[in-house]
Amino acid sequence: MKILRSFPRRGTRQTLLAAAILLAAALAGLVPPARASDFPHVIASIKPSVVGVGTYLRTRSPAIAFVATGFVVGDGLSVISNAHAIPDLLDSERKETLGIVTGAGDKLEFRPATVSAVDREHDLVHLRLSGAPLPALQLGPSDSLAEGQALAFTGFPLGMTLGLNRVTHRATLSAITPMVLPPLNSSRLDARLITQLQRAPFHIFQLDGTAYPGNSGSPVYDPESGTVYAVINMGFVKGLKENAISNPSGISYAIPAIYVQQLLNGRPGGK
Repeated sequence: MKILRSFPRRGTRQTLLAAAILLAAALAGLVPPARASDFPHVIASIKPSVVGVGTYLRTRSPAIAFVATGFVVGDGLSVISNAHAIPDLLDSERKETLGIVTGAGDKLEFRPATVSAVDREHDLVHLRLSGAPLPALQLGPSDSLAEGQALAFTGFPLGMTLGLNRVTHRATLSAITPMVLPPLNSSRLDARLITQLQRAPFHIFQLDGTAYPGNSGSPVYDPESGTVYAVINMGFVKGLKENAISNPSGISYAIPAIYVQQLLNGRPGGK
């Protein structure tokens, strides 16, 4: 009896060979594992470090007034947010207190904080807490980012309207652009814009993700690692960057984390 042996066709053999090569490379660590499935875990790790920033007044209803998002860095007792959101004056007679809000939904905890340092030029504030440290986020070198890079940010776009619920948005780094350019129409020059134009120029990140006023102070991070590269800024930047626009756009902006690091190191504005 003649025995017929079946061999794979040429195309099949090539497919099997390619699969074998990929498998061997993966086992050797040459092919990085898929990271898309890590994003939910990164979000879960980010959320405990994202806090509300506001004031507490016992006789007020509600007692807590939300002003911005913030996030914890360093030793777990440092919080970064936007300087423009911090009230210039507190009602000291009625013992109004600046601080942060933690928790979720309607289960809130207010922790007093003090202003440690302010960088007006880059609209950043460093708050200090006392007591037990919170989980801290890691700052990364913001000058390593490139246009087109995938990013994400987590914060409170609706403030505390529906409770303290952290919301995450994906974004792309659309452009690395100057903070402010002189408007073509000189009639739109105001004192604030002239002052900014006289300062040394610096660049900001323009994002295609939609952020809202309550997102001011949100950390902008790598969706694969959770490393923070910037801070969302809505009111301050938009007022300068879009000064020449009659109807402001939905573009979002962020301050590079290099200025956060300088603020933490006691050199606000890079001085």
